[in-house]
Amino acid sequence: MKERADFLTDEGLAEQRGGRAILARNLLRTLRNRDLQKAGQDIAAETGLEYRPAADGQRVSGVYRRSVMLASGRYAVLDDGVGFSLVPWQPAIGRRVGQQLTAAIRSGRINWEFGKRPGLAR
Repeated sequence: MKERADFLTDEGLAEQRGGRAILARNLLRTLRNRDLQKAGQDIAAETGLEYRPAADGQRVSGVYRRSVMLASGRYAVLDDGVGFSLVPWQPAIGRRVGQQLTAAIRSGRINWEFGKRPGLAR
């Protein structure tokens, strides 16, 4: 536990006070974002596509290429041809590799739409 606390302190994710580690606010969100950023960089280097982080309130469309398992959970790789986003994976998309999907992200919840979006030509 001491080594973990020291690591978090060294990373700026905790403070040592009176022999106790006080964790930073939003620690899990920070760790998840670091995990996603690292995975995005790795996939970008592998594919040559630009990593585009998905934000709350955003719709992300693309071809579902694969899923990746990270420390923060399983994510779907959506490729729009120029870039890609990592979106939390759900069982509803499990067998849709190679298909066009749209993920609407709102308040941490994902709503999936299958097929091409109206008005978009490919």
